[in-house]
Amino acid sequence: MKLSLKTGIIAGILTIVITFTGYHSLAGHSLSTERHEWYFEKRGGEQPPVTDRKFYSLMEKYGTIFIGDTSKKEIYLTFDNGYENGYTDDVLNVLREKKVPAAFFVTGQFMKTDPDLIKRMADEGHIVGNHTFHHPDMTSISKERLKTELQKVKSRYQEITGKSEMMYVRPPKGVFSENSVAFSKEQGYTHVFWSLAFPDWDTNRQRGWQYSYNQIMKQIHPGAILLLHTVSKDNSDALSKVIDDVRKRGYQFKSLDELAASQQTPAIFISP
Repeated sequence: MKLSLKTGIIAGILTIVITFTGYHSLAGHSLSTERHEWYFEKRGGEQPPVTDRKFYSLMEKYGTIFIGDTSKKEIYLTFDNGYENGYTDDVLNVLREKKVPAAFFVTGQFMKTDPDLIKRMADEGHIVGNHTFHHPDMTSISKERLKTELQKVKSRYQEITGKSEMMYVRPPKGVFSENSVAFSKEQGYTHVFWSLAFPDWDTNRQRGWQYSYNQIMKQIHPGAILLLHTVSKDNSDALSKVIDDVRKRGYQFKSLDELAASQQTPAIFISP
């Protein structure tokens, strides 16, 4: 009896220590709350980029996605929609004309101001993903706040479209921890990062459609998850030619649903 009491006290102390040294318990496991910012290193020549070994381990553990099958000339087109800048309709027009599926990761701000665009995305067969309601750093908020951030986007999506399924989340600014990834997974979400991107979000530094086109074409690679922002006029103007010329190189545009079903992300990493 005394031994049992002593053991319980020690276990309680250890739990407190773990909690205050950067770990949270989820489903009986201690999860790191260390803050990470997603990154990758470009290699050019249609070679897939590389990322950190520890990131890959985390992705494998939680079914997180950043790249597709690098043996296949397939591309997954994704957009982040923090707010509307007048170009999303143009992007959707191009996708409809070219018969290309895409995923749009939306915030509460976008949903409040442009519900018609959300409905159009869903009606035309695109994936609408969760980019959180207020666009916070997901590693700096409580689990309760994170749950609310995700739920508010999903609930609003259902109100607008009548559809309840929302499977994918993209963390604002690519900031994540094991704890935030695992908790999102518990809420039914798969984290989606990217393997092809460039600084396209700054509306004060648009350089013309040719710049956007060049940045995409020089980074293209098998299995690419391409991240673009619909606030960019450059992207809107370049998209049609990008799709045509990428297809000329033998690539096909695929849906994230097809990639998630395969769950075969290769181990491409930067050694620590």
